[in-house]
Formats: sequence, C-alpha cells, structure tokens
Amino acid sequence: MFHFIGTLFNLKTIIISLLFCTDKTFTLVKVSDTHRTSTFYHKTYPTQLLTSGQCNPTSEAKGGGGGRESAGRGEETPRHPFWSSPLAPRPCAHSLPGELLSDEESEGGPGWQRRGASPGEAARLLESRPPALPARGIARTERMASTATCTRFTDEYQLFEELGKGAFSVVRRCMKIPTGQEYAAKIINTKKLSARDHQKLEREARICRLLKHPNIVRLHDSISEEGFHYLVFDLVTGGELFEDIVAREYYSEADASHCIQQILESVNHCHLNGIVHRDLKPENLLLASKSKGAAVKLADFGLAIEVQGDQQAWFGFAGTPGYLSPEVLRKDPYGKPVDMWACGVILYILLVGYPPFWDEDQHRLYQQIKAGAYDFPSPEWDTVTPEAKDLINKMLTINPAKRITASEALKHPWICQRSTVASMMHRQETVDCLKKFNARRKLKGAILTTMLATRNFSAKSLLKKPDGVKESTESSNTTIEDEDVKARKQEIIKVTEQLIEAINNGDFEAYTKICDPGLTAFEPEALGNLVEGMDFHRFYFENALSKSNKPIHTIILNPHVHLVGDDAACIAYIRLTQYMDGSGMPKTMQSEETRVWHRRDGKWQNVHFHRSGSPTVPIN
Repeated sequence: MFHFIGTLFNLKTIIISLLFCTDKTFTLVKVSDTHRTSTFYHKTYPTQLLTSGQCNPTSEAKGGGGGRESAGRGEETPRHPFWSSPLAPRPCAHSLPGELLSDEESEGGPGWQRRGASPGEAARLLESRPPALPARGIARTERMASTATCTRFTDEYQLFEELGKGAFSVVRRCMKIPTGQEYAAKIINTKKLSARDHQKLEREARICRLLKHPNIVRLHDSISEEGFHYLVFDLVTGGELFEDIVAREYYSEADASHCIQQILESVNHCHLNGIVHRDLKPENLLLASKSKGAAVKLADFGLAIEVQGDQQAWFGFAGTPGYLSPEVLRKDPYGKPVDMWACGVILYILLVGYPPFWDEDQHRLYQQIKAGAYDFPSPEWDTVTPEAKDLINKMLTINPAKRITASEALKHPWICQRSTVASMMHRQETVDCLKKFNARRKLKGAILTTMLATRNFSAKSLLKKPDGVKESTESSNTTIEDEDVKARKQEIIKVTEQLIEAINNGDFEAYTKICDPGLTAFEPEALGNLVEGMDFHRFYFENALSKSNKPIHTIILNPHVHLVGDDAACIAYIRLTQYMDGSGMPKTMQSEETRVWHRRDGKWQNVHFHRSGSPTVPIN
C-alpha cells in the first residue's frame, strides 16, 4: 500500500517536472484599455506537452490537447478584436493549448477559459494564468512574440488550381474544409513587398472587409502567415461581363441599361462607405456564375482609396489610361466623381462596342479626355435612344462638381424606367464591335504579360519611354499607378505655388486652407523669433496684403524637394517678388525660403517655414 502511494507521488512529481520543462515558452502580451496599459509575461505550453508529454511546440497536435483538431473542424473560432488588422498574426494550432478567451469573448463563461480543454488541463491553465486584466476587459491584445508559425490558412482551407497570377501574388481556387464552400484565395508573397506595398495590402484588405454588397466581390477572410498573406474572396465563375455579352444571341439597349445599373449599384455602395475604386474598367466587371442573369460583380480594389465625404484631394496618378478622368490627367484634386467618369466610358462601350476616347498615342489620348472630345457618330448611334445619350453626357461632364453622382444616375429614367424608355432592339453591330474590342485589349494584355515574364521588365519601365512618352502598347487597358519620385516632387512645388499665390492675392481664407493651424515660422517680420499659429500672419493679410493695389508677380527659382516618407516633404527655393513702387518703377525683392509639408487625409498642409532676406510685404 505504502509502495503504491509512493509510486503515485513520484508520478505526480514527474508530471509537474514535465509541465515546467525548459521548452516551455513565454509570450509577451500587451493589454490596453481606455484607462491604462499593462504588460506581462504569459506562460504558454505547447499542445503536445499536455497530450504526449513532449515539449515540442512546432509539432502538429494530434490528440485532445485543445488544439484546432480537438475543437472540431466545424466549430468557428471567435474573432479577436486585434484580428481586424489585415496583417495581424492569428492564433494557430501550435501556439496555445486551446484558445484563451477573455470574458468579453466567451459566451458567458469564466474569464481566461479555453475552448476544447479538458478539466484537468483547464485547472493547470488557471494556475499559470496571467495577472488580472483591467476591470473593463480587453480592448486590444497584441502578441509581441509567437511560439510558432501560424498555419491557420492551411488548417482551414484546401488549395486547388491557379486562376490568375500577378507580380507578387497568385489567385487559386480553394475550399473551406469545415463547410465545403469554395472561394478564390489571393496569395501574396509578403517577403517581396516593400513597406509601401505592405501599406497598400493593408488598405485593400481594410476596404474589402468594409464592402458587403451583392454586386461586389466580397472578402470573407484575411490571414497573415510567415511570408504570405491570404485574402479569401467570393469565387466568381462567370468570367468577364464583356466576354459574356459577345456570346449572347440577343443583346439590346435594355440589357446595357441592366448591366450599368448593377455597376452603379456597386459604385454607389462604395461611395456611401467613403471608398473610391479608381480603376473601373471591363476587366474588373465579372459575373457571379455562368447562369443566365447572373449578377455583375465589381472586383479588384487594389487601387481603391478611402475619402471623407465629398473630399477632393490629390491621391496620386492611378487608374487605366482609357478610363482616367480629366481631373486626374490635370493632376487636380479628385474624389468620387472619377468613378462616374469611368462609368460613362463603360456605358459608351456597352452601347456601341468601342470607347469614346481612343488613340494609339497616349499623349493624344489624354488630350482628347481632358477636352471631353467625344461624339455620337452615325450610323451606330442613330438607333440609341436620347435618354441613353443624356446619361452618358451627364457622366462624361468635364467639371467633376457638375458630374452626375451614382445615386442620381440610378434615378435616371433610362435606368429606373428601363422597360418603357430603353430600346429592346437587338444590337448586332455592337456585339461585332465588342468582339474586336475584347480581342484588342486581350492581345495588349498578353503582350504586356509576356514582356514582364520573358524580359524581366519592371512595371514602371513599361509606363514611360526614356523621353517621358508612355508606351502605346498599354495605352488603353493596363492599370498604372504613377507614384514615382518626380511626380510627388512636382506635387509639392505646385502646392507651394498655390500658397504663394494666396499671399500675393491677400487671400487669408485660401492661405489658412493650405497651412496647418499650428504653423510655426522664422521670418524677418518676427525679428528672429519663432512664431506659432496664424494670428501673426493674419495682421499682415488684413492690414497690408489685402489692401495693396500694386500688381505683384512671384517666381520660384531652383526649387529642391526632399521627400520624407509618404506623407512629409521639405522644399527649399529662392523667391523673387516683382512689384511697382510708389513712383511707378519696377522693383524686385528676393528671399530664401524653406517649407515643411505634411499630408493629412490626402491633403498637403504647410506646417513650418523659414524665410530670410526680404519681407513678404513690398516696401515703397
């Protein structure tokens, strides 16, 4: 009897020793809420330690240790608030002996409990649990170190054939194992991405997660693992809308109206959620399935941006040449209206099978677009109803402020009264022209892909020739995003010129829109003192600049721009100011200036400047 008790005691000692073996890991967990932040070390035991007695955190769990296998394939794991970040690491089967849930995340159970753990394992976990959390619970938990590479994607999804391929990504059909539901997985090789590319990936995932509409390809999951990021989308099997149209036996103006209505529904949903797509074109208009009457779905939000309300700002030169709006080509501030311009181009093509703006030379193409130089030639447009032409004209309005919005377009008679307004006549000529249009854009896409694959061209090398003229081979349907250094430096020079123009005009309201309210400055008028805020500058605007009737002309000489990341820049230049003195003689003043710019919400603001030399106000 005593021998048996001694054996049990020794066995308990062995178990305790195993639980505290040297292979256990510590995970630094940062817990924060609105009141305080606390950091602690949480002891984490590999799944196998509790199932087989082995301290091996990288082996795959097989038994009832509370890992993903023991929890059951069909059981959905509650999402942690931190998972909303598209690149946030996810808890995986190898990092914890079951998943720990806060009081807020569990369904009424005790705090820091574990899904799938046996009572004995739960007791051991409670003994080694971290310090008590703040009373209001977890607002956000960040894993500062992980015990192993997470493999949640391969645990939950099975991959199949390739559907498409990009420079840093591949799209493959996949199936969610617990449900058997099929999706399309966009797999991004994050090891090849720059810091800027990582930001774009985060933005795309954030935007796609926000948009939930029957006419938009929906994002269902976003998973980050070591070296790869997975975006799990709807699997759309109907192919491109334009390819489907040419295969139809019957296609009418009313069909075109139904197509553009679905596109407008998707665009309207984007705009209501503060999203501008920026790359509306036929390649991004897909059909949910091959069934007759399948829904049109808008895809590819890689260039999409977030805006506040009707905000207009310069977000960079991005889009596809044939669908770019005049304001983008002029490098003016832009916003939601750019999508409506692209809708106008698409509607034009839907009705006659060719685009409103076309030229093999990209410079001439851009000139056409900026001038709004399109028409409705005979005979193909003779059979199109006036209401359809009216909607196109409202979409292809040069002034973005006067351009029709998505919600307004959905109320247009040609859309909402389709059965009585749109023609039902079969448009064979449109189908024939659309076949040629499809063939041409597919050929150019194939040429570009071949050049990239066989000659190792970079994307930017294809965008411009050495002399700055862009290649005609991609003048119509290849997406571009011109974010090169030269374009961004020109943007800083332009906004600096706008600020000086406001000074010359004595326009304090325009000046305050360009400058940060907390603007700091060293300038001759301040006698070497650092000035902060706008009050000091307001005095000169109200008492000198706004009351001056002298013509003033300013020239910026030798501007040098230094870019500091994506949202900051510094410009140094010589400022020559010409004016007429009291005797009617021309005079010139010179000052040397340095200005620091910061971009907030897509808008550049002057946050600091340093000027030496002549004062701003001309002296008689």
